[in-house]
Amino acid sequence: MEPSIFTKIVNGEIPAYKIAEDENYLAFLDVFPTTKGHTLVIPKQQTDYIFDLDDALYLGLMAFAKKIAAAIEKAVPCKRIGISVVGLEVPHAHVHLIPLNKMQDMNFANKQQFSKEAFEETAAKIKAAYNG
Repeated sequence: MEPSIFTKIVNGEIPAYKIAEDENYLAFLDVFPTTKGHTLVIPKQQTDYIFDLDDALYLGLMAFAKKIAAAIEKAVPCKRIGISVVGLEVPHAHVHLIPLNKMQDMNFANKQQFSKEAFEETAAKIKAAYNG
């Protein structure tokens, strides 16, 4: 299996705005976000389809995502954090955590653009709020 773009991020071959990681999971900002703070949470082990993850890895991914969502909620003004699993764009299981103020914030057709500095600032705020 060819390494996905996410595996290349895990391996340090491609830079990312990392939020948190442990031995099994990684969270980083989506560079094509629907809203400020839109974060991707992945298992480091490359598996294409989320429901092909073994139970322990799947449950661990959701528990890790829950902690990341709490940090995003503290760092980015929003009503709540939305969660989405689409799984068609990248052949590597991933969860989208999206700060929501309105339903349209979940619309993947509405991509936002932010400067490198804005991404870095947002990542730093979420990192500071993360209590892993």
